Amino acid sequence: MRHRRSRRPRRGASGVDVDAALDLVGGVLKWLGPAFLAPAAVAVGAGEPPWPFVLAGAITSAVGIALDRLTDDRHADRIGPREGFLVVALVWLLVPAFGALPFLLGDVPQLSSPVDAYFEAMSGFTATGATVLGQIDGVGQAMLFWRQLSHWLGGMGIIVLAVAVLPRLRVGGRRLLQAELAGPAEIEPLSATIRQTARRLWGLYVGLSVVATLVLAALGWLGLDRTMNFFDAFSYSTSAVALGGFSPRDGSASTLAPVTQWVLCVTMLISGINFLRLFRLLVQRQVRAVSRDEELRLYLALFAAAAVLLLVEVLADGGIGIGTAVRTTTFQAISTMTTTGLAVGNYTHWGALAAMTLLLLMFIGASAGSTGGSIKVVRHLLLFRIVRRELLTAAHTDMVVPVRVNGVAVDERSLRSAIGFVALYLLTFALGSLGLVIVARQARSGLDVFEAIGASASCLGNVGAGFGFAGPFGSYAPFSDLSKLILTLQMWMGRVEIIPVMILLTPSFWRGPGGGRS
Repeated sequence: MRHRRSRRPRRGASGVDVDAALDLVGGVLKWLGPAFLAPAAVAVGAGEPPWPFVLAGAITSAVGIALDRLTDDRHADRIGPREGFLVVALVWLLVPAFGALPFLLGDVPQLSSPVDAYFEAMSGFTATGATVLGQIDGVGQAMLFWRQLSHWLGGMGIIVLAVAVLPRLRVGGRRLLQAELAGPAEIEPLSATIRQTARRLWGLYVGLSVVATLVLAALGWLGLDRTMNFFDAFSYSTSAVALGGFSPRDGSASTLAPVTQWVLCVTMLISGINFLRLFRLLVQRQVRAVSRDEELRLYLALFAAAAVLLLVEVLADGGIGIGTAVRTTTFQAISTMTTTGLAVGNYTHWGALAAMTLLLLMFIGASAGSTGGSIKVVRHLLLFRIVRRELLTAAHTDMVVPVRVNGVAVDERSLRSAIGFVALYLLTFALGSLGLVIVARQARSGLDVFEAIGASASCLGNVGAGFGFAGPFGSYAPFSDLSKLILTLQMWMGRVEIIPVMILLTPSFWRGPGGGRS
């Protein structure tokens, strides 16, 4: 039991409990430290130096323990909305910083720059998949394992894991879980306590990862994909389940056997479903209720429509068999829409229709409550119905038309939140694209406007692959350091869904609505 001095917790003028927030951040870092032992063990087995991971883990745990000791945790179970936003923003800013330490301490020349290392780590933990590595095959196995593990930890969410394991998170856990699995709807409890709900989500996530790994490994064992070994099976399964996009080899998923690519398609499609719905389907067997879910129906319909558009473009160009075309376009449609970013073909050569289709898919995203990024399907559903309501009420001024999802009326606050989020998302995307173009112009680089738009949309949506040199088989290495920092900021804002960052930048967050002190 910890003994601390009895003192008044530090608070902002608005009553934000900074001590409670920093204490939880310290708790997350303290629990993150042991995760570095996994790549250290891989390094020992591969005959590589384990000390970069051991030292990075020790530093991470030490900082976490220091924050834990220097702050007051007496009110850590009373996390409110403001503290929740602060914790989410800080965790996703700091965790990649510590996750970048092995890249800087180890022998990875392509990641020797702090900017490059932080970019790679942010891309990993936010499950984006954008990389500055020009050649992956030359990177040590332990470093590749750490990249994939960062994907996997960040996919379901480090904060969801913290809610599941930190004993002092009780009432505050709901606030954090709502902020982590952000969306227009409230968290649907899967059990009596929010901690048990977080555990069940992580249990489902682990189960899907294990099944995907074993299925992919079995393809190698049975000779159906002779290039597949257990390490690659783990790597591709973590990318597919976390909807990340990192690959353990050059060429993304293009070198895999067709049957392996189909398995990854199914894995990505499943992982793009709301995990709360997925739990009810796979564990609680609520097939009928889940099949009627309107977000799930729209998710599948949008994917099918995108796959057909891509198929039309690819077949029109000719030079490829219909079987290969169906597999390639299906894979790319689901990979881009779910913000995974894996690729089996160089879609930058597919033509204008394919490029625009894939760019639009970057703004759709997977389902709310999944491991995917971007705007999310349910928000598009809400926007469509808001527009329909406005058209109806414009023609019939005395008509009352509630917006419903799954037969339930959505309150006006949630509708305003969805509209506000989409507006902020598009504004952040536009500013990011503009920033990239300005920096490229100053540096006299060869970045064109569409490549800048693609990079901004890809990083903000946590997709990974863009267009041009940042395309499916390229890297972000040619970007300048300032451009990489812009893209890193976008990955961070995309992962926390922008709102926490914007709220922290609002003066009223710190001084309170009345400007007075509590």
